Amino acid sequence: MKELQQSREAERHGAWASPEVPEGAAPDWTVPQNWDQLTDEDHRVWDTLFARQQVLLYGRAVREFEESLEVLHLSRPGIPNFTELNEKLGPRTGWEVVAVPGLVPEDVFFEHLANRRFPAGNFIRKANQLDYLEEPDVFHDVFGHVPLLAQPAVADFMQELGFLGRKAVEVGQLHRVARLYWYTVEFGLALEAGEPKIYGAGILSSFGESHYSLESEKPHRLAFDLRRMLRTRYRTDTFQQTYFVIDRFDDALHLLRENDFGALCAELDALPDIEPSYANNEERLAA
Repeated sequence: MKELQQSREAERHGAWASPEVPEGAAPDWTVPQNWDQLTDEDHRVWDTLFARQQVLLYGRAVREFEESLEVLHLSRPGIPNFTELNEKLGPRTGWEVVAVPGLVPEDVFFEHLANRRFPAGNFIRKANQLDYLEEPDVFHDVFGHVPLLAQPAVADFMQELGFLGRKAVEVGQLHRVARLYWYTVEFGLALEAGEPKIYGAGILSSFGESHYSLESEKPHRLAFDLRRMLRTRYRTDTFQQTYFVIDRFDDALHLLRENDFGALCAELDALPDIEPSYANNEERLAA
């Protein structure tokens, strides 16, 4: 989640500073995708990643992701042209993908979400970076996020997060929304037929974490608990130590709408944060 990869201190206090708009970018930090300037090597990297993840995720991702991958099957191989992609995505849920040059400030990011725009990097990793890239690129942003944006429940949930994020910036609760986004949109798991499946984009776009999140004995897989999630820190530099598993994939939207987020944050401010490495036996899902 490139937009919310704050420092440990910022994550603790909800602090942030909006940097200057990059040269050549619009005030909302958007830039042209410059699809015609992408190289053959760029397109080969996309095709390699796409083919590898599509095979790996079969049976591991939520059914809705597999169904919605067709939105990325465009008229030509390689990195999708955002104009062509938006012609398929827009009629489904009213969302569009906009190009940005890299990390964008939190207030800008949430403003885009609130208006059903998803910011995606206009660059892709190098061939020697297939397995890991600290700053998410167009593959993470588009392959990981866009298919599920074709699902109405996810499309609405993401816009609700945009509204929530705008409010959180104003009242100093950004760190809570960052955790909610992190443990759902980026690294969420959901039950299907009683088995955890992947829906978080950070896992969907990662070869290593696609295996690790479901099969490793190291991480905690906890039943979805909104209060617990909002108290739990996260790390951006390693595979997750904790995953939250929601009962049904489309329940996340109802949780946002049914809870008074401001009152909940006020309640949690009196409680200590929880490190991602901690879990007790009662919280863990049955094996």
